[in-house]
Amino acid sequence: MKPMISASDRLNLIERARHAVMVEGSSATPWVQGWISDSWRRCIAHGLKADDAMSFNPVSSSHIKQALDQNRDLIQSAKPELERLGRAIAGTQFFALITDAQGVLLDLGGAIDRHDKRVSSIARVGVDLSERAVGTTAISAALTEMRPVWLHRSEHFFNDTAIYSCAGAPLWGSQGECIGMLDLTGVQTAERPELMHLAALSARSISNALLLRQPHHMLLRLNWPGRSMGDDNDGLVLLGTEGEIVGANPWAREMLNLHAQQNAHASDVFALPWGLLFDAARSDQAVEVPLWSGLQLQARAFLQHGYALDNQPKATGPLQQLQSVMISKAIEHARGNVAQAAKALGISRATLYRKLSRKPS
Repeated sequence: MKPMISASDRLNLIERARHAVMVEGSSATPWVQGWISDSWRRCIAHGLKADDAMSFNPVSSSHIKQALDQNRDLIQSAKPELERLGRAIAGTQFFALITDAQGVLLDLGGAIDRHDKRVSSIARVGVDLSERAVGTTAISAALTEMRPVWLHRSEHFFNDTAIYSCAGAPLWGSQGECIGMLDLTGVQTAERPELMHLAALSARSISNALLLRQPHHMLLRLNWPGRSMGDDNDGLVLLGTEGEIVGANPWAREMLNLHAQQNAHASDVFALPWGLLFDAARSDQAVEVPLWSGLQLQARAFLQHGYALDNQPKATGPLQQLQSVMISKAIEHARGNVAQAAKALGISRATLYRKLSRKPS
């Protein structure tokens, strides 16, 4: 456990780091995280100087219109979560920002004090919050590091932005790409690193909501066996009419080892005929499904509203026969090699022979 340090000591350590990097030219410092000093050095390489006067400037009106048009679904998906965030941060002097992948501000949430110029100067749709425009911020850091971050006071690059503290987390598109970020910003507030956790949770909710707006015929909710299902921690996979994977959230991609922008089919990852997933939708219950790696996931399948079950591919047997179909598929994939099939299913060869002897005809 790290020793507790006072707020003043924390700020002093940041100042030591700034001097080491910006004055002495050090490449590393123990007093701030490496990604912060990396960003400072990028800002210097861009020709920025920490003591330069800076302002929050908007991009052109045509750029703003284009950004809003291109991110209409993201903005709509984020609104319910921005409202929830507003309640969570109501007493903290923090407010929420949504940007696109280039750092252009798209929408805001929470209590915005328009009488405070330090707030109103940022809280404008179209403001450019990229690293090249405003230096090191949680916004630019989350878009660069592709993970949740916390940035306090003079960890920002410019002296003028040392009044801000902010948490940021990336937002994800249906193909695994970063499409923007969520930021929680406060002015001259006490350090609140726990807001990084809140930002990450909210970014996950927004990303999932955006994914579900994409046209699809089936939604698969995935989790590891024994874990509860039904919240934003689930892996989400969207399937098309032919079983093609048309979208997935980052957590499903981790579970299934799917790479961003990768074209895949349900049969590429699930070791069973993909038509059986429609049986799972009929059953309205979680079932365990095998992966070709030999691992097992639990899945719940949901058909898009208005898409008739009668139109779906028929499975080779009822859901109760899922295990036998899995075994047959594994043996077929292993070209009759029972030992290899057993390994793929994650069971012993003796267990597989025992299950084969009980398999219904």
